[in-house]
Amino acid sequence: MQKERAPLKEIFGWAMFDFANSSYTTVIVTVVFSVIFPRIIVADAPEYRMGNFLWSLALSISYLVIVLTAPIIGAIMDYSASKKRFLFYSYILTVISTIALYFAEPGSIALAMVLVIISNIGFAYGESFVSSFLPDLGPQEDLGKISGFAWGLGYFGGLASTAIVLAVIGDITIENFERLKLVGPITGLFFLVAGIPTFLFLKERGFAKSLPDGTSYIQVGWSRVMQTFKEIQDFKDLTIFFVSLFFSQAGLSIVISFAFIYGDQIVQWSKGTMALMFVITQFTAAAGAFIFGFLQDKIGSLKTYIYTLILWILSIFAIYFTEELAGVTNKILSSRFSVEQIFLIVGCLAGLGLGATQSAGRAIVGIFSPESKSGEFFGFWGLASKLSSIFGLLGLGILQSYLGLKNAVLFTAILFVISIIIAYFVNEERGKQSAIKHEGE
Repeated sequence: MQKERAPLKEIFGWAMFDFANSSYTTVIVTVVFSVIFPRIIVADAPEYRMGNFLWSLALSISYLVIVLTAPIIGAIMDYSASKKRFLFYSYILTVISTIALYFAEPGSIALAMVLVIISNIGFAYGESFVSSFLPDLGPQEDLGKISGFAWGLGYFGGLASTAIVLAVIGDITIENFERLKLVGPITGLFFLVAGIPTFLFLKERGFAKSLPDGTSYIQVGWSRVMQTFKEIQDFKDLTIFFVSLFFSQAGLSIVISFAFIYGDQIVQWSKGTMALMFVITQFTAAAGAFIFGFLQDKIGSLKTYIYTLILWILSIFAIYFTEELAGVTNKILSSRFSVEQIFLIVGCLAGLGLGATQSAGRAIVGIFSPESKSGEFFGFWGLASKLSSIFGLLGLGILQSYLGLKNAVLFTAILFVISIIIAYFVNEERGKQSAIKHEGE
């Protein structure tokens, strides 16, 4: 029987969590606090190599916790039909720990790292938990559009929250620290308010199973995960895709966590250019998520995913050669473009791939997952994504300590190339049929 699409109100409620949680990843991980941490809290000028390394270490530790726990929690959610409850817990954890960043001051490196670790754990849990609802929201052929709509809406959440934060805090300088302390509270409160529609409109489907005598939910979760490992040959294409996803997410984690650090330290852009880059990438990322979301349902999610990775490889080389591109452009056009301006143009290219790659990856996991195992499989999605983030962030953190940030960024292009090669071994139609075959188990 053809599954019906969920009501628009419910899809909107689900998508609003992407709108809400984008405030955290945009303000804290990408644009603002990622710059405050090495420049103000660690303050190891001029190259900030220790600050950059500690930033990557804090994020990596948070992802390690997700790696060790997300699949088991996902299995528990499926068994107990409690995805919405776990999503709420992750939401509150993120909000409280983000607001608490108010207390992280210059020199309080350990406190800042602990709060980043806790808040990013809550964010990463929520990202995985809310994504596990995707297979419930419509037939397979609609999941690309639904995922793309939510991911695109998320960029407007990031745009709105960051615009508010930047308007309040002013310059990122030690003299202005009293206003910089408001970054965490503003972001946490934005997340709190914007996430309310999700819990009003999103439905919990499925039925809770009775807990066998003498067992706990943790034992049940562990048992289900082990059973899935035994059955993994039945989900061959999903397994291969997770390996491809490992490398693409490793690259994306670097871009998300270091893009504005790169602009600050390598391009040495002005505050105005930073703000303009943020606006440009949010709009282009939203456009990429929407456009590629519709493209997924026309040509297939896997092809779309591969095309976005090709776009990323081009973007990384353009980032690395920004100064040279400025020189060539000015020579050919007899113009006076600055390196900052060329970097903005490159940002448009990168922005198109930012939402599209993540949205396409989420849609593929949704298509390859039986509804009865969606929480569990999106737990594995979280595992693959966060394990890759540890690999990518620590890899870049170590490389930039020796090679400098500009040279280390080429590591990202290598990761995307590997991801494309592995993705060619995934059969999308076979993966869909495998999900249908195991439905209801």
